[in-house]
Amino acid sequence: MSEPDMWPEDWADPPPPDAVRLVVPEPRLAIAQATPPPVPTWRPRDLEDVLDGTYTPPQPTIGARNDGIGLFYPGRMHSVVGESEGGKTWFALMAVASELAAGNAVVFLDFEDDAPGVVGRLLALGASVQDIRDRFAYIRPEEPLTIGINRLEIGQALNDLRPTFVPVDGVTEGMAMHGMELKDNTDIAKFGRMLLRPIAEMGAAVATLDHVTKDREGRGRYAIGGVHKLNGINGAMYILENRAPFGIGMTGKSTVRIAKDRPGQLRRHSLPHSSGMHWFADFVLKSHDATFTEASLYPPVEQDGPFRPTEVMRKISAALAGATEPLNVRGIEARVGGNKGVLATGLAFLTDEGFVEVQPGPNRSKLHVLLKPFEEEE
Repeated sequence: MSEPDMWPEDWADPPPPDAVRLVVPEPRLAIAQATPPPVPTWRPRDLEDVLDGTYTPPQPTIGARNDGIGLFYPGRMHSVVGESEGGKTWFALMAVASELAAGNAVVFLDFEDDAPGVVGRLLALGASVQDIRDRFAYIRPEEPLTIGINRLEIGQALNDLRPTFVPVDGVTEGMAMHGMELKDNTDIAKFGRMLLRPIAEMGAAVATLDHVTKDREGRGRYAIGGVHKLNGINGAMYILENRAPFGIGMTGKSTVRIAKDRPGQLRRHSLPHSSGMHWFADFVLKSHDATFTEASLYPPVEQDGPFRPTEVMRKISAALAGATEPLNVRGIEARVGGNKGVLATGLAFLTDEGFVEVQPGPNRSKLHVLLKPFEEEE
């Protein structure tokens, strides 16, 4: 019998009948020979550092806000979600540029865009050509990870570069490619175990870029799909609420809120918000042209003036704009909902600032007419 060998795919003639096909087990993403075997997870953990006070909680050191506060935790899974063209990819690429400038490596896994689009944005953000050549890898999968030697291919890239940051753009498309159901929590967990968690276990901060549901009122803290997208995150989850559209030659703006912070080190650098999600930053992207873009992540600032419920004011404006006739307070409440006191405050601001006019109605009621749409001041 001949010695076992890999089955050659390009044999011109059929293999001899006594040939033995060697079955090679599928490796995990990490394939480095020097990587030690994982510690059995069912073994009781050593708690001594927690008990003696020497334990240090994980710190966000990947990417940075303008004041130096980091965005992502090494070795953990994160998510950045928002509406289409709300700045998710720009937000991640700002962190990519920061890591490259610091001398670190990045692997960008993309199920949505293409290499020219991603690299072009990086160059516009000021990343150097040499840094991209030396320490940046772009992967655009077009077939499942489980086919052929795809695991070996991405594993080799990860082991060669040892990236500190791995954005994963297009989770919805990635799951569909693998025949997984977006709304199935079991499939969401399976996708995480198959691709995301092994990368995080190598020490990189993994950040999926995802879409929110179309329903603004009911979306809460969740991305589109199953709830496990939030539950499976052991780092942070950011929600980007778009304020001004992004585009070439435009200045885009999104409010960055924290929907989840598992290690608990980011919320202390944020401000509370009525939505229950902390205000972490204002993301501003100023595009001069296709080749030059300035990105800033401003920390939140306490307002010295009176409380202005701008989100409620926007909703009132939209309700009045969509009504077929002037509305009384009860009609506004029915369309906007929420806390009546906050709604009354927002309505008063709109009236005082000339966005809404109050007119007398039947039975001494007060009717509200929209004079001009409300736009939050930059």
